[in-house]
Amino acid sequence: MADRAQPLSLPLRVGAGAAAALVLALTLGTLGAVLLRAGGASALGAADWAALRFTLTQAFVSAALSVLLAIPVARALARRRFPGRGILITLLGAPFILPVIVAVMGILTIFGRSGLVNDGLAALGFGRISIYGFHGVVLAHVFFNLPLAVRLLLQGWLAIPAERFRLSAALGFRPGDIARHLERPMLRALLPGIFVTIFLICLTSFAVALTLGGGPKATTIELAIYQAFRFDFDLGRAATLAAMQLLLCAIAAGTAMRFSLPSGFGAGLDRPVARWDAGAATLILQDAAVLTLGAAFLLAPLAAIALAGLPQLAGLPAPVWHAALRSLGVALGSTAFALALALPLALAVAQRRRADLLESLGMLPLATSSLILGTGLFLLLRPIASPGDLALPVTALVNATMALPFILRALIPAARDAHEGYGRLADSLGLAGVARLRLLTLPRLRRPLGFAAGLTAALSMGDLGVIALFADGERATLPLQLYRLMGAYRMADAAGAAVLLLALSLGLFWIFDRGGRADADA
Repeated sequence: MADRAQPLSLPLRVGAGAAAALVLALTLGTLGAVLLRAGGASALGAADWAALRFTLTQAFVSAALSVLLAIPVARALARRRFPGRGILITLLGAPFILPVIVAVMGILTIFGRSGLVNDGLAALGFGRISIYGFHGVVLAHVFFNLPLAVRLLLQGWLAIPAERFRLSAALGFRPGDIARHLERPMLRALLPGIFVTIFLICLTSFAVALTLGGGPKATTIELAIYQAFRFDFDLGRAATLAAMQLLLCAIAAGTAMRFSLPSGFGAGLDRPVARWDAGAATLILQDAAVLTLGAAFLLAPLAAIALAGLPQLAGLPAPVWHAALRSLGVALGSTAFALALALPLALAVAQRRRADLLESLGMLPLATSSLILGTGLFLLLRPIASPGDLALPVTALVNATMALPFILRALIPAARDAHEGYGRLADSLGLAGVARLRLLTLPRLRRPLGFAAGLTAALSMGDLGVIALFADGERATLPLQLYRLMGAYRMADAAGAAVLLLALSLGLFWIFDRGGRADADA
């Protein structure tokens, strides 16, 4: 029966077990390596507890705002078809895949002390507002995570079978009835997982707090870990903070799973969705206003980056282009490895064999600190090889591991729907192994796989985490090269490198995200 736990095939058991073991080794194993090197845990001070309070508060507010604002945007995209819709969906995903340091440049251009918003307030006779501190961190987190929430919710809306909307039209359902019987069950199934994913992203925030935090009163746990490493080299305190962060994330993930329920729509025939309920003029104006405001909020900083950097592209020095090629190699390697990890885990979770345990293990990379992971690998590799020689493959490995929670968030709902909708039929036909994967699983997962691959490649392309711990001058990736240009106050070259990095990240996302673009044109 498809609604009960099914015996997993041997290759799937082996693949899921190997993926889970590797994730455990890379998360808890690296934390253990740091603890052993530190000689034990360290006591936390008042500043560390203040960082904990700030981290929890900003993460909850940021996640709640991102999810609440994403609902009307995703709903408007789901029920409207207009020229350029596919391009708009791709561009709306850009902030999440932007390197943080590049995005902060754009945010400051719009919302900073001398930004367009403050200039407008000053022209109207109002005082200027500061973007630094709690509200600046929340604003930046909403800017980064609203697109992720929109894309994940849009996948949920598109997963509602067209036959349900056809039946609702035959029954004379009004928009309120559609919301009650179709949209709210879908949201009830997706929102807990999406909320906890964004909550964990904000919980482990580093670069945003570093650039916009505004001092000791606006310090996150991740920033406190960095300070313990960089300034005090107190590995015990850093490991204790990382363990506390891991515990908080585990509690959040467990709580979300308890409130996440199946939508119960069943399978459809993959027909194009026609929305007879969305023809009212008020709804058309409402959706147009929502999309206009959302696009303005998310795309204005991108436009500011492009205007500043496009004239500088032609004059970029050779090391920038070499770094771009290294970043492309790292991104492609990360994507392949991440999908190889995620697919067996998602299929095993969908078949409800130790689903909660495997899903929790898949979320571990988001809960752990990337700084701890990188430092643990550094300590483990130093006795047997030069960490600099392994900088690029280790960066690809870490990036793939850190992207795993996002991939699972996109794959697991689709894998569950495929198993529950077609599992009994496949079992009755004796469809198993590679044939089942090729004929049933991969076609049903085409859309989320494309989205997940694009997201992973783009995030890896813009990562400035582990590479900073390992790389020397000859192995810099494009984000690290950009950071060095900014540090040398070569702002013209930095702006051009930022545009190049943005173009490559968006290009990778666009190439891989074939499922998302197919949805957009449906």
